[in-house]
Amino acid sequence: MQGENLNIAVIGLLMGAWLVAACIAIWTGLSMRNNARRSLKQTARLGRLLETAPAIPVIVRGDGKLEASERLARMLGFDRQLAQLTDLVDRGDSGVVDADWKALDAAVRETQRSGSAFIQKLSLRGSDRRLLVRGNIADAQIYPNGAALLWFFDLTDVVLEVEQLEEEAKSARTAFAALAGLIEAAPIPMWHRGNDLRLSFVNKAYVDAVGGVSGDQVTEDEIELVEPVGTETAMTHAAKAREAGKPLERVISSTLAGARRQMRVFDIPLGETGIAGLAIDVQEMMDARSDFRRLADAQRDLLDNMSAGVAQFAPDKSLAFANLPFQRTFAFRDEWLAAKPEFARVFDRMRENGKMPEVRDFPAWRAERESWFLNTSPVEENWLLPDGTHLRLLGQPSPDGGLLLIFEDRTKEAQLASARDTLLRVRTATFDNLFEAIAVFASDGKLSIWNRRFGEIWDVEEEVLAKHPRFDDLLGSVAAHLKKASQVTVLRELLQMTISRREARRSQMQFADGRTFQLSTVPLPDGNALLAMIDVTDSAKVERALRERADALAEADAIKGRFLANMSYEFRTPLTSIAGFAELLKQGIAGDLTEQAKDYVEAIATSADRLSQQINTVLDFSQSEAGALPIARKPIKAQSLFDGIAASAAKLIEEREVKLTIDVQPSAGKFEGDEKRLSQALSQLLDNALTHGRKGGSVLLHASGDRKNVMLVVSDDGPGMDKEAAHGLGLSLARQLVESHGGTLTLESQAGQGTAVIITLPRKAAA
Repeated sequence: MQGENLNIAVIGLLMGAWLVAACIAIWTGLSMRNNARRSLKQTARLGRLLETAPAIPVIVRGDGKLEASERLARMLGFDRQLAQLTDLVDRGDSGVVDADWKALDAAVRETQRSGSAFIQKLSLRGSDRRLLVRGNIADAQIYPNGAALLWFFDLTDVVLEVEQLEEEAKSARTAFAALAGLIEAAPIPMWHRGNDLRLSFVNKAYVDAVGGVSGDQVTEDEIELVEPVGTETAMTHAAKAREAGKPLERVISSTLAGARRQMRVFDIPLGETGIAGLAIDVQEMMDARSDFRRLADAQRDLLDNMSAGVAQFAPDKSLAFANLPFQRTFAFRDEWLAAKPEFARVFDRMRENGKMPEVRDFPAWRAERESWFLNTSPVEENWLLPDGTHLRLLGQPSPDGGLLLIFEDRTKEAQLASARDTLLRVRTATFDNLFEAIAVFASDGKLSIWNRRFGEIWDVEEEVLAKHPRFDDLLGSVAAHLKKASQVTVLRELLQMTISRREARRSQMQFADGRTFQLSTVPLPDGNALLAMIDVTDSAKVERALRERADALAEADAIKGRFLANMSYEFRTPLTSIAGFAELLKQGIAGDLTEQAKDYVEAIATSADRLSQQINTVLDFSQSEAGALPIARKPIKAQSLFDGIAASAAKLIEEREVKLTIDVQPSAGKFEGDEKRLSQALSQLLDNALTHGRKGGSVLLHASGDRKNVMLVVSDDGPGMDKEAAHGLGLSLARQLVESHGGTLTLESQAGQGTAVIITLPRKAAA
């Protein structure tokens, strides 16, 4: 009974437990269903949220497969589902461009390998859309084996704006770099100051100007380019520019690259960024201004010293300058000109002073000259004043709008022109009355000037010459008057040579009527040629007669030479016999002679010898005169030369009881010559000195010289030489012998003072 109750109790417990379990199960099922419903709703909400989110999640597995919604395909322009990473690239008009896809593929692989995150921009084919991909490793609990989670953001507007900003930033950086490079490379010093007015930047020109090492060194040491002027420094002037709110400039002297220069310095406020500065070297401009002022002063001084009157008007038509010749020409006073009157007033005063041409409508005439201020080229005109003064006026507009008037007094030129016209008329009258024929031909061969005689000689009418024909056109008339028509070419060549080579030429022409003309062509300074023709018929006849006479004299001289040679031969033969017989008688061949006979024989021998010498002298003189006397040059000593001639004249010296002195200076030395011929010449001179000198007197043989010449002197203290002795045969032969050696013979003789013959010979014969 108890066992059954226990079983019933157990069964009841089991049934209760089952019931409880069933209740619990029912309650749990209801709860799970409710949770599932809530999860589905939440999942749906999350899915909808992802579908409408600005980013599209994409899972890239390790094998490259994709888990992505259709939204990604639509974003990339595909109409198919994307299964692989390579599906993002399409060779058509859709998908990511190749370069961006390759970069994305590499970034995804790197993320899968190392887990690193990345951000990349993507461009689509055929579209302006821009995507931004943010990638990192996916959660390993959800996607094991290294899957990559990519978030695709459509940031077209943002990316385009970013790209535009990047381009603008790039352009700005480029412009800034260019500006910085320009400032750094600028040839003028430039700098920047911060708000504390201290230097924060200087360019290379600034560094070079102050002798710095670098820009940083200059800014750190605060080296100022501009030196203080009194209490004002570069910083205080920059502060003034900042306070004024506008650029300030000043011109000061400063040291630039070690040299003192004038500089124009600018301080430019830049608002909150500080103050910029730059310095321009204006030393050359200042020098140019100074040079211009000096040039202007020099020009004024030059204009004052000019003979022409000069008046300079400013652009406002007031008188700026007038030189002294202008004041004198137009009778102006300094006080009136100092007021700088206007152009019209100046012309009015010139008219009042009687220094203006007489014109009918003076106001209109003056207004026309006043319009010269507006001209672009100079104007020139001539004025004839009432007092007879001729003025040449040149109106030169100046670049600044002013006007320069130059008055040149040409009164003298006008007078000279009148005198020239008179002179031309006188010249024409003179030419027409000349005995010679005169014609001037231009460089092109045209007849320019001629006289009446020219037309008469060639028988050419004045009407033909008045047409100024070319010379070639006159050939027919010229050739008809010549003895030989071919001679006309000679005349043409004379003119052509004179015109082209500028050389004077001469020639003669025979006319058919027997007249002879001397032709002369002379080049003129203006390039023309002057032809002068002189009738030399009578002179030619006289010249022909003189030539015939000269030929006759030459023939007579030749006959004389032959006569002398023949006479010398005829004389020498009997003379030789006389000398021989005298020598035989002297030797006693014909028997003994008395003393008186011996004296006669001795005299006969002496006379025969002297006559033989005279004959030899005549022959030598004839040969020397004919230039046929041979000269054998050898070195000669003056001492030996004098000793030889003294020995040959010893007997005559003894007979004349003459004291012979030989004085040879060391400077005489040696010289070249024919010793035989020079001995012959000196013997003739010594013989003259002994014969014509004083008996018992003195004779001197002297020799001296220098580097080029030797001087030989034969002098005596006799009564002097008369004209007959001076022109004797011996002295003439001596002169010719000396001259044949290239020397000179000079004779000096005075009555009662003696005679000196001086021979000068070159040491060496001329080549």
